[in-house]
Amino acid sequence: MKQQIHPQYFDQAQVICVCGNRFTTGSTQEVIHVELCSNCHPFYTGEQKFVDTASRIQKFQKKTETAKKYQVIKKEKKVKEEAKSQAPKTLREMLASIQ
Repeated sequence: MKQQIHPQYFDQAQVICVCGNRFTTGSTQEVIHVELCSNCHPFYTGEQKFVDTASRIQKFQKKTETAKKYQVIKKEKKVKEEAKSQAPKTLREMLASIQ
């Protein structure tokens, strides 16, 4: 193997989780910060927890709200068009509807 091309290896690297859990492992980094570990991961704890690092849930909720607004507008347009189509089209039909 070539000398001095490999990164330095730390036998006692500290892994620090957001939940406060710390443990030691071997790594090329001396300190590693993680968001999930075996103490707080939903698979191991049995709890349902949303991990949303890029605010994907809020983006999805915003898209569904705008889609609902467009659906309401589309329904209103459809009702207006149906009302127009039900209106008399000729003078004879207009006079017949008055009587």
